[in-house]
Amino acid sequence: MDAPIRLLSAVQRWLLPWRCLLCGDAGAEGVDLCADCAAELPRNTSCCAQCALPLPLSATQCGRCLRKPPPWDAAWAPFRYAWPLDRLETRFKFSRDLAAGRALVSMWQRESPPSCLPQMMIPVPLHRHRLRQRGYNQAWEMVRPLARSLGIPCRKDLLQRVRHTEAQTGLDATERHRNLRGAFALQDTMALPSHVAVVDDVFTTGTTLSECVRVLKRAGVSRVDVWALARAPLSGR
Repeated sequence: MDAPIRLLSAVQRWLLPWRCLLCGDAGAEGVDLCADCAAELPRNTSCCAQCALPLPLSATQCGRCLRKPPPWDAAWAPFRYAWPLDRLETRFKFSRDLAAGRALVSMWQRESPPSCLPQMMIPVPLHRHRLRQRGYNQAWEMVRPLARSLGIPCRKDLLQRVRHTEAQTGLDATERHRNLRGAFALQDTMALPSHVAVVDDVFTTGTTLSECVRVLKRAGVSRVDVWALARAPLSGR
């Protein structure tokens, strides 16, 4: 970084210092969270290696995965969907608070990724109707900087949501699967590598991720992992 850029950066920090989005104190350099609030974000350190479900002790597979193995090959969700992360995620996803999204992805970038990295990252797509309502796809806004920091290509144009569906909230498992049947399609199968990660902001029941994975597997992708910022406990996507 040359002298003029360093000077400009210092002036920006003085005029617009980083402020914690949760408590209002001074934020750490490069992120809108103070050290204490960043430490409060719930890490998903004990979980199922197959679906990232939070568990009292880590396990290769949880009971749910043993009964019905998921269609993906591995999962990574470094945080649990709980306070105060859920507060930031709600602000980002539903209140158009891009600063909250920036803080979340900054924390995600600081986590150690899986040892076996994919050759491409693909965000869970939104239907154009939902995209017009929300203004942006929160998964894509997280995938771009995360992929850049890991040096992995990311594409938002390959997997498309071709059918508008009702919100998954409030639906039981059977209704969720029926709601998403045929909702996703691939635009260019020739561009797909052999190892892909489908990325979302929050992993709840995994129904949406499962449908995306099945579409990619049917197209010939040999390994599909699922990544999410946070994993919710079982009870309610």
